[in-house]
Amino acid sequence: MPATTPVLSLPDAQRLCAADMAAVNTLIRQQLASDVVLINQIGEHIIGAGGKRLRPMLVLLAAKALGYQGHLRRGRKTANALWGNAASVLVGDFLYSRSFQMMVGLQRMAVMQVLADTTNAIAEGEVLQLLHVNNPDVDEAAYQRVIERKTAILFAAATRLGALVAGADIATQEAMADYGMHLGLAFQIADDVLDYTADAQALGKNLGDDLAEGKATLPVIHAIAHADAGSRARLRAIIEQGDVDALPELLLAIEQSGSIAYSLGRASDYARSAEQALSGLPETQALAALRGLARYAVNREH
Repeated sequence: MPATTPVLSLPDAQRLCAADMAAVNTLIRQQLASDVVLINQIGEHIIGAGGKRLRPMLVLLAAKALGYQGHLRRGRKTANALWGNAASVLVGDFLYSRSFQMMVGLQRMAVMQVLADTTNAIAEGEVLQLLHVNNPDVDEAAYQRVIERKTAILFAAATRLGALVAGADIATQEAMADYGMHLGLAFQIADDVLDYTADAQALGKNLGDDLAEGKATLPVIHAIAHADAGSRARLRAIIEQGDVDALPELLLAIEQSGSIAYSLGRASDYARSAEQALSGLPETQALAALRGLARYAVNREH
């Protein structure tokens, strides 16, 4: 990309979408209204929990970038922590089913198709990840298949829907979906790096949470692949046991193998591919914001 290519920072992108995001919040509040008080409480908590809310913002930015004019959690306890797992799951089911009611109300089969396909792929990703828990034999290709379905496909759905709402042709919809997919891959890899490098308070969770959950993410996969035979056996045992007490040992192996630099390099590759997918689109503030999000995905502290 030329050095003069316009790019907006995350705060600038958020300001660009502020009015539309406020309208989204209003619509969500209206749609979540229920005579069951707990549903209203948890729904309001989710709306007010803050955070970056990148996926709804991506829908708005993609649509804006293509000329559409029709638009109107970290740092807080999660709903699960406040109300318990059972209530959170059940209200999640309510939110999920209500979203499909809203989709039916639009009477746009193409929108329903994208979201139905996406939710199906996410379920596949969850099962894939479950199969890989405490599995030290997960390679980079298998890891990528999981993060494509668990994270990147949601980003791709968001940007595809923005293009669809804007009335873009099929080629442009595909370009926007490619942008979202590569952005999601970059974001998730960078997120997995942060689990081994970030300040825990800034990150909003404990370092080593991925290890505790038995997830072999890219920094660990790379470290195992590039360790000597003795170290590899030890690293494999740490992953198999989800041994959080061995986190310092794992961090040392990750550092010695250059796995952080490698992983960030892969994230940067995907971020560049995301930007390249936008080539040829009209230069707008929204397009500059999409470019900025691709760079932010890799260069962030939480």
